[in-house]
Amino acid sequence: MFHLRTCATKLRPLTASQTVKTISQNRPAVPRTFQQIRCYSAPVAAEPFLSGTNSNYVEEMYYAWLENPKSVHKSWDIFFRNANAGAVPGTAYQSPPPLSTSLSALTHAQSLVQAQPNVDKLVEDHLAVQSLIRAYQIRGHHVAQLDPLGILDADLDSSVPADIITSTDKLDLAVFKERLKVLTVGGFYGLDESDLDKVFHLPTTTFIGGNESALPLREIIRRLEMAYCQHIGVEFMFINDLEQCQWIRQKFETPGVMQFSNEEKRTLLARLVRSTRFEEFLHRKWSSEKRFGLEGCEVLIPALKTIIDKSSEKGVDYVIMGMPHRGRLNVLANVIRKELEQIFCQFDSKLEAADEGSGDVKYHLGMYHRRINRVTDRTITLSLVANPSHLEAADPVVQGKTKAEQFYCGDTEGKKVMSILLHGDAAFAGQGIVYETFHLSDLPSYTTHGTVHVVVNNQIGFTTDPRMARSSPYPTDVARVVNAPIFHVNADDPEAVVYVCNVAAEWRSTFHKDVVVDLVCYRRNGHNEMDEPMFTQPLMYKQIRKQKPVLQKYAETLVSQGVVNQPEYEEEIAKYDKICEEAHARSKDEKILHIKHWLDSPWPGFFTLDGQPRSMTCPSTGLNEEDLIHIGKVASSVPVENFTIHGGLSRILKTRGELVTNRTVDWALAEYMAFGSLLKEGIHIRLSGQDVERGTFSHRHHVLHDQNVDKRTCIPMNHLWPNQAPYTVCNSSLSEYGVLGFELGFAMASPNALVLWEAQFGDFHNTAQCIIDQFICSGQSKWVRQNGMVLLLPHGMEGMGPEHSSARPERFLQMCNDDPDVFPKLDDFDVRQLYDCNWIVVNCSTPANFFHVVRRQILLPFRKPLIVFTPKSLLRHPEARSSFDDMLTGTHFQRIIPENGVAAQNPEGVKRILFCTGKVYYELTRERKTRDMEADVAITRVEQLSPFPFDLLLKEFHKYPSADLVWCQEEHKNQGYYDYVKPRLRTTIDRAKPVWYAGREPAAAPATGNKKTHLTELQRFLDTAFNLDSFKGLS
Repeated sequence: MFHLRTCATKLRPLTASQTVKTISQNRPAVPRTFQQIRCYSAPVAAEPFLSGTNSNYVEEMYYAWLENPKSVHKSWDIFFRNANAGAVPGTAYQSPPPLSTSLSALTHAQSLVQAQPNVDKLVEDHLAVQSLIRAYQIRGHHVAQLDPLGILDADLDSSVPADIITSTDKLDLAVFKERLKVLTVGGFYGLDESDLDKVFHLPTTTFIGGNESALPLREIIRRLEMAYCQHIGVEFMFINDLEQCQWIRQKFETPGVMQFSNEEKRTLLARLVRSTRFEEFLHRKWSSEKRFGLEGCEVLIPALKTIIDKSSEKGVDYVIMGMPHRGRLNVLANVIRKELEQIFCQFDSKLEAADEGSGDVKYHLGMYHRRINRVTDRTITLSLVANPSHLEAADPVVQGKTKAEQFYCGDTEGKKVMSILLHGDAAFAGQGIVYETFHLSDLPSYTTHGTVHVVVNNQIGFTTDPRMARSSPYPTDVARVVNAPIFHVNADDPEAVVYVCNVAAEWRSTFHKDVVVDLVCYRRNGHNEMDEPMFTQPLMYKQIRKQKPVLQKYAETLVSQGVVNQPEYEEEIAKYDKICEEAHARSKDEKILHIKHWLDSPWPGFFTLDGQPRSMTCPSTGLNEEDLIHIGKVASSVPVENFTIHGGLSRILKTRGELVTNRTVDWALAEYMAFGSLLKEGIHIRLSGQDVERGTFSHRHHVLHDQNVDKRTCIPMNHLWPNQAPYTVCNSSLSEYGVLGFELGFAMASPNALVLWEAQFGDFHNTAQCIIDQFICSGQSKWVRQNGMVLLLPHGMEGMGPEHSSARPERFLQMCNDDPDVFPKLDDFDVRQLYDCNWIVVNCSTPANFFHVVRRQILLPFRKPLIVFTPKSLLRHPEARSSFDDMLTGTHFQRIIPENGVAAQNPEGVKRILFCTGKVYYELTRERKTRDMEADVAITRVEQLSPFPFDLLLKEFHKYPSADLVWCQEEHKNQGYYDYVKPRLRTTIDRAKPVWYAGREPAAAPATGNKKTHLTELQRFLDTAFNLDSFKGLS
């Protein structure tokens, strides 16, 4: 009985008719009769009802009584009525009157039954109050006063939820009666005005009572209003963890919890002064410059500083931040503490750039700074990651860098390193990368153990009204998918903001989960300072023009409270204005702009003091044979005892062992040897992407799975050497944009790590195009930030259709920064070319060359992104094997692999040179052999496409003086490499001969979906390549 009644208290109160209806719906429609089939000799109090032998019988009886009290014996009727009224089982039971019962005894029994309606009312009222409390906890945020302008509803809905009795600005009795009447008439709570002063016991799921366990209804409502319907709106009841919900309830419901000392208030005022006066100073000095100021959300600065202060207090010593452009200069100045003169000189149009590259606008730049936190007196490092104008693109980059910093300092729980991400309201709701990043937050290889998200909710996106910008009530609803609590707060209430930020930092420290702070504010100017917002939001901006700045409002409040006086406030303003003026004077002495001063991820010790490589040479990328054999043996074994692998995998490992015995490697083994050798040298390797542990094409198998024990795995790569670096290989979520951004951020943290991202198919990288374009391709040029990220993109025309064929090499080559019309004149040609390029693009045709290019990535004295078009069919092609001899000490990566067959022995007799790259080489050699043209046609493989190997191809041209030149590719003419290669080949030979094309015709799609058409196209371009008369008569 008590169990049944306790369960009932957790549910919404139901009327009697609703109760019967609900139970009838949830129980099978089987006719039941109740007979007295058992007799009890023991007293009722002696039988533990819900753990005893008859609990099922009693439960059946109870349900029957709920449906119809007359269906059970009168004694059970009285028992259930008394138990529902609160009596314990021993006293709830009363024996039925005997046949000779006196009239007075019958009258007493009837009075018990007749008194039941009052008991029912008491129970229902208590349940109603509990439901009312829960309603405020769930929906109180909908009526919280969040908009500083007072003209919009933060949730885009002006109605009051049906189960909320009142709202903060409607506490007068007349309005309350009206609301109460609506709810009472509908039968929702069954409460009346007379219940307002009735005392109700509080459930354990609320803290509004403080030290009191019961309160009058009027006070319950008032305290719920104070907790949930003032300037803070809390969304948390969707979280499916009771401890976390209770923690949040305690933080916001406990009476008097949001108290600040006078010293804390003065600190908050001083921070608001700096935030506000910084923007006003910039406006006075450079009124016509874009700066994307923070006006309307100046409270962001004290908010961020509060999060950092509290996190520092909890043990964090490194905070990595990402943010859009709005307010960035203010954050740099007043949070990260970038020198003001360095910021001010950015506005000087006469300043010359000292660093290589093109640079970026001032509100995109990053920063790295280590300083003492004045509140906690602890050292803290702050890094603000540079970002493009692509809002939210920096989110996964920040998370990746945070994960890397945690990894390198052994912070496995996120107690030392954390991330803070800032967002705009329109971008947070509109950009899919936000969702992708959230879904990395709790994955083992990607979690950063909680991020504090701060949304600067201007309630407008450029010129777009929120009602046109999102379908969700709030811009923050995406965070609900990972059970992140969301704290909405009116940004014109600085103390509420600071309190919420303290709670957010404590939440992250306590639970190591994401949390969102939604600063509901406004944008005092247009999208930028030159923009006119009245065109599109006239009413909003009329109100904004009347709006007092938050600094002025808060200062007036503190003056009225006697916390500060007017002269003290004005002195604080004058002090900061003087700091800005002095910095401005110093900024005029700056003649040169150093972008490296804005570097967000310095690599101390890797470069010289002036940021240059320590050498311009690359050592041999080969290995001694002992290491090759050792790695090969581990790669072909299971280094853990009592570990049962799949039978098919046993055959694969056996084949690997045979390859090692024969001093040969295939693609998977070459990769294994490259990785294993770098691990020996202390280089951490991280390989990530969709299905990379096994490999899309089932060739890699870097993670072995025990066939008999669930979740038991083995990574042989971590069993190679006693003191090796760790190897991380992790299947990612089904995301490209988010995961590639994450890995890019991971690679930013250290030059002494090899970070690789592999696409499931090369075609799929295009959903991550933003990361490729804005960060990988141009990152060094814009932000003087080198990165050794490696992209493995499976590529090849093999009849698999338009979505599983092309990694779009033409796009990568189009973005290469080398000049097609200039033959470079360089010392140390190959390494200097690599240093000058923006990224390296290769398409290897042999396992050995892939082995070398991977090792070269780390052995170079600088870092460049590496794009590798990896094979599919060549993974198992019998001719795509390499000998150990091609990988031994003294060997190097081959930028081209020249003809080494019959044609090379008699170069004067060669009539045609076919230049190609990648898999098509094997189709060309097979066709050449079939046609018996090995003496007539030379085939040269271009392994490194960019930087272009001008010097080596010139030698090939001179070697075959009588040959015509043909570029052959399997891709369509408007795709692939032709448009990149042709002008560079022409420059190489000083335009002495034409460069002909053999390949597929131009097409819109990358490949046909018809197998027969695929083979027909292949044969057609092979015919063109080997028909020596193909280009006769063409000029």
